[in-house]
Amino acid sequence: MMEYRYVFRGTAFTSESPNEVKILKDYLFCINRNGVIEKMIHPDDNEYELVLHTYQGKDNFRQLSDGQYLLPGFIDLHIHAPQWAQSGTALDLPLNEWLNTYTFPLESKFSNIDFAKQVYEDLVSTLLAHGTTTALYYATVHKESSFLLASICAEKGQRGLVGKVVMDDHKQNPEYYRDPDTASALADTEEFILAVQDLAKKTKQGVYPVVTPRFIPSCTDEALRGLSALATKYNTYIQSHCSESDWEHEFAKTRFHKHDAFALHDFGLLREKSIMAHCTFLSEADVDLFAKTGTAIAHCPISNAYLSGGVLPIAHFHSKGVEIGLGTDISGGFSPSLFDNAKQAVISSRMLEDGVNPNLPTEKRGKPESRITINEAFYFATAGGGESLSLPIGRIMENYTWDVQIIDTQIPGAKLPIFSSRNQDLYDVFQKIMYHTRPDNIREVWVQGVNVHARA
Repeated sequence: MMEYRYVFRGTAFTSESPNEVKILKDYLFCINRNGVIEKMIHPDDNEYELVLHTYQGKDNFRQLSDGQYLLPGFIDLHIHAPQWAQSGTALDLPLNEWLNTYTFPLESKFSNIDFAKQVYEDLVSTLLAHGTTTALYYATVHKESSFLLASICAEKGQRGLVGKVVMDDHKQNPEYYRDPDTASALADTEEFILAVQDLAKKTKQGVYPVVTPRFIPSCTDEALRGLSALATKYNTYIQSHCSESDWEHEFAKTRFHKHDAFALHDFGLLREKSIMAHCTFLSEADVDLFAKTGTAIAHCPISNAYLSGGVLPIAHFHSKGVEIGLGTDISGGFSPSLFDNAKQAVISSRMLEDGVNPNLPTEKRGKPESRITINEAFYFATAGGGESLSLPIGRIMENYTWDVQIIDTQIPGAKLPIFSSRNQDLYDVFQKIMYHTRPDNIREVWVQGVNVHARA
């Protein structure tokens, strides 16, 4: 019998498919020294009692308590890390005004390494405490503090994908916050990529550099071409915004006489390792292009409610073969919790299907077949995010990383409305976890087989 680093015994929930949640009741989860699920043993398997007898009572055996359950760690595909410092403020403004009045002045302060360290350490710890084991980050234009964010992820045990933001267009970006010129923006990006790739060599859970043109309004054509070339040279991820709001969408149409999806594609920025945020205003042709190129969407339902001016038709886009995960979009989205965003994804989809204008006839009020279930929202927060990043994460299954949350439904002061966990249907328990979990309920978080958060 193989020697395992850890053996956990308990009940887990994971996505079997977008619509189906698989319940793994009283399984043994055997974790190897690389932090990967080597074996999952059903209680009826012949090996179950042997492994249980071998490990039970040892320091590396964990028996979940009554009322505790395992979920995969969440994967957040869109976070503006510096904006954690303004989270929950100024969300009443239009996007362009919000950026120029609040966001760009804040992000300019991240030239100060001490300030950046304070914000970034708090953010990464907060996200881990909310069950986010993998995070795709925008940092700022500053190479040094962007690398600091990657280093903090490595130190705290979160799987971090980090981008040094490029904003080189002097006509569109404020003088106090932009890259000095295109050449330095590309040179700094290349140095950043190399530094993070070197850091990754000694980081168990992985850290990844991400080529990050902020969005079309902030970048020159030369920068967009150069960033595409760097992504090809170093085989990196790419992230940007696409068709987020009326303003951004119309800006691209005016500048290029085409939608920004096709403009980004012309620069070579839509590909298998690309993740585009929001995408609320994609046309059918845009969606087909995303599916053809393997470009994923980071759906940010809370942020879209404040700043986008539209609801992403997530069910329709996913049915056409586009990979989709969830993002908080801190701080366009006020909450660091993907539990909150999963719920909002369901709510927004229902509002899109049913419509919101009671002055219209029922049959004209909404967009048919737009709703998603909590099962699908759970999938997008976990397995969908893993598929978007093409990494073995987001599921509790063999050969996937041991990235999990241990949810305790019986915490005093945060008890979920489960009054007899032994008799209640486990699928009902899953639904209540998705709708009621608070940070207090997230007792432990593990990434790549390492305990990175434990609540006293």
